[in-house]
Amino acid sequence: MNSQTFFKCGLSLTVLTLSVLVSSVSAQVLVKPELQSANLPVVTGNNLYCAGYVQSSPVNTSNRLVGAVEEQDGFYLAQDDYVYINMGASKGVQVGDTFAVIRPKGQVDTKWTHKGRLGMYVQEVGAVQVVRVKPEVSVARIKTSCDNFLLGDLVQPIEQRSSETFKQRPAMDAFADASGKAKGQIFMARDGQEMVTRDQIVYVDLGRDDSVQVGDRLTIFRKLGSGNLSRVPKDSESVAARDYGYHSWEYKGGSFSNQSSRKQGDEGKGQVVTTGKAKEGRPEIRKVVGEAVIVNVREKTATVVITRTAQEIHPGDWVEVQ
Repeated sequence: MNSQTFFKCGLSLTVLTLSVLVSSVSAQVLVKPELQSANLPVVTGNNLYCAGYVQSSPVNTSNRLVGAVEEQDGFYLAQDDYVYINMGASKGVQVGDTFAVIRPKGQVDTKWTHKGRLGMYVQEVGAVQVVRVKPEVSVARIKTSCDNFLLGDLVQPIEQRSSETFKQRPAMDAFADASGKAKGQIFMARDGQEMVTRDQIVYVDLGRDDSVQVGDRLTIFRKLGSGNLSRVPKDSESVAARDYGYHSWEYKGGSFSNQSSRKQGDEGKGQVVTTGKAKEGRPEIRKVVGEAVIVNVREKTATVVITRTAQEIHPGDWVEVQ
């Protein structure tokens, strides 16, 4: 084989290899639209089954965790640990049964509501699955843990929850008008957070008594000019109407401050119009700061997950059903 024939064969092999690679890449690119069109839920994982809730009705305290296989080593239990529940064959428990584990934390006390007492905050700790049934107790494995388990945590029937899937929606309207539908406030965030953002959990004082439902979308807003962490002076401006001492003695160019507010009156002879005075008499204007979707509804409250944000969100912000 001469050198020309050798190079021709090498070039043919190179072209063939590149063709195969291009075909492979093209095949991968063609898969992407199928993945994008998959039914992806808006709310998943901890935000669906570990979000917690606030309820006003009493909770059943008869069923609970009463022991752990390795309880001699400490108080805290986690996923895959084995525990004992005071539910056995006498209560109809069977191997494979799955139960939710909750921990009531006490009554909610907040200033961010007009409903009065909202009820008790219930932390959702996780789920256990029964592996052995005895007459009065059962052995269960911690199947899912949202937080540490503790003996005394309550065992409840598990709630089946679902989430709507992602849909193409218009961009968030930062200047949206009121919808006229049910309106409430964010009174608390999960884990005691005071500044929350996308994919985090908050609780609002809209519940079954307001006819809201799982999947309802909410607009989050606050009164224009509020929501700062620092205080802005209301009765004074940072720049005076006149500044003296900056002009020359010879030319005296003037003492007016370019950044000061206007004077009252059509001849400019009145007092300075401060920012506070400028706001007087205007209609109430709201500032949209985000959107959320309801994942759980109780008597007076709902658990929601933040889906869109324009800036930080915190307790005290208002919500309105879209």
